[in-house]
Amino acid sequence: MAVGAVLVSGGSDADPRTPAALPGLPPPFLGTAVSGDGGLTAAVDAYGDVVDLRAPGPAGAALIDNPAARQAAGTVPADTGIVPRVRIGSEALPTWRADAVTQRYVRGTNVVRTEARFREAQMTITTAASGEALAVVIQTSRGTPSVSVDVQGGLRCARERRAARLDLVCRSGRVVPPVHAAAARVIHAAIKEGRRWLAGSAPLDASAPGWAEAMYERSLLTIHALTSARTGAVAAGARDGWAYVWPRDAATAALALEASGHAAEAGKVTRFLTVLDLNRAARFTESGSPVPGRAAQGDAAGWVAAAAAATHVPPPGEPFPWRDRSDYQESAPGNYLGNALAGNVPPPRIHREFGSTAGLLRTAGDPGSGLDSAAAWAVRPFEIRPLYPAAERTLLRLLRDGTPYGITPGEGWQGGEDPWMAPTAWSAWALAGLARTGAALSLLADLRRAATPAGDLPERVGAHTGIPTSTTPLLWASALAVLALRELWP
Repeated sequence: MAVGAVLVSGGSDADPRTPAALPGLPPPFLGTAVSGDGGLTAAVDAYGDVVDLRAPGPAGAALIDNPAARQAAGTVPADTGIVPRVRIGSEALPTWRADAVTQRYVRGTNVVRTEARFREAQMTITTAASGEALAVVIQTSRGTPSVSVDVQGGLRCARERRAARLDLVCRSGRVVPPVHAAAARVIHAAIKEGRRWLAGSAPLDASAPGWAEAMYERSLLTIHALTSARTGAVAAGARDGWAYVWPRDAATAALALEASGHAAEAGKVTRFLTVLDLNRAARFTESGSPVPGRAAQGDAAGWVAAAAAATHVPPPGEPFPWRDRSDYQESAPGNYLGNALAGNVPPPRIHREFGSTAGLLRTAGDPGSGLDSAAAWAVRPFEIRPLYPAAERTLLRLLRDGTPYGITPGEGWQGGEDPWMAPTAWSAWALAGLARTGAALSLLADLRRAATPAGDLPERVGAHTGIPTSTTPLLWASALAVLALRELWP
């Protein structure tokens, strides 16, 4: 956190301080929910504040300035983004000053509903993004609703106040949107479109339990929100630093869309990926431009090829070396297991370079690097059958040493003890593919415990609290959860 403070503003006592979190909740201004249908995309924190906004799609430009470095440093100003309040007496109270706050989605949609209970009043905030419009409706049982709005140029907002209600409508472009009844129309359109899209999904087998159906629906709707309707670009998350296209993450979304009956969208996502110059960078914008700062990762072409095979799209044809490149852990270049699996390396060579008696190591020839959960990729999606026994040993060992909220990326992970939802989900997918149903269900139970009360899957959570500590929801975790569930209940 000290490093983050220095990066942002020198770490002086004059820096703003992020408001304190309520017990059991993440800090304000860290998104915990996402609203949108592939156009204007909004991240909402646990308190109902709109803390990130992207246009023209989820991997587009930021319309709210909320740097991830400030979030890590705890120096986010209290008026960042769109912050609902209720005025009681002389004070306009934000929801992080409430006695209790709960959050959920309107069933079968990406419409977010946040409810705050103060001693003197109740406040309900409904947030919906549909097409190019955003609506925030604030209703109170007592007191006067108000809202502060701090957004970038390119977004125009207007508000309408009625007794105990305030409607805010924002739209990208130069024209201030008409206000009267507009918020209700945006919310209605978001509900209708979300339910229409979800109804087009292939259901899980009838034997799937209710919790599995709920995780499946929520994860699918997350993919829908983070996939550009215009271009097929898939953002890793609705947050500064994550609102880019990582080929690996987006390819997993294409696999999940294909598996869930959304073949046309899966093909669109894959075609976007196959025209990228994957050797240029690790991340790309919604227009397909490479993002400077991180070199290409060694698994990108393999994941895109897997998506292309599943969606019947011609794969990229240019050479793509896997050695001496960063892997999914985004560390220094090296020779890593995940990249080798994606790079179509022959199984005997993988056994020779990465094998150990316990399973598959992260770094070639380095027992100290520890077992790597990317061993799961040998089973799904790459189906390298000679490696199945070694992958199974690896995953069962990592599962044994896991937390109630999932596993870390591997034994040699240097990023702390907090579990990560993507490795937890991809391990569940692979174990289901190996017919280790009990182990797969155990990991899915971990995902359920790590999910927010609204059902979103974070990037990672506190090992002892289960509270999100990073981007929520994470596209990759959501797509992998869909694939694991469909493996168990096709």
